Amino acid sequence: MAIEGMNHFTVLTDDLEATRDFYIGLLGLKEGWRPPFTFPGAWLYCGEQAVLHLIAREALPEPRAGVLDHMAFTARDLVGTVETLEARGIEYDLRRLPDSGLWQLFCHDPNGAKVELDFDAAEAAPT
Repeated sequence: MAIEGMNHFTVLTDDLEATRDFYIGLLGLKEGWRPPFTFPGAWLYCGEQAVLHLIAREALPEPRAGVLDHMAFTARDLVGTVETLEARGIEYDLRRLPDSGLWQLFCHDPNGAKVELDFDAAEAAPT
């Protein structure tokens, strides 16, 4: 058996609307078709691929972390993303890889899941 690619991540949430707002309103994913499950949630798409499944729960386990360290997305508009994060009061850590110059921005979604956004090295640095 050979892996052919990544299909999706699943994030558990006790605040579905805040989580939708983070991934749709901030990161630009689109909500799309989802099977008629008996529990609330959403499937979020990048183009034609559902890359993130949200599952709503009444309460999340403590601590809000598991064995998955983070999820990473290829992104664009570093300056605009930083401005939006700052306007929303979302803390982030911005790094530049020494060899390639790739920008890596790390932040957390409303549920505590760590999100990495990778920006092309040619993007301008935020002020």
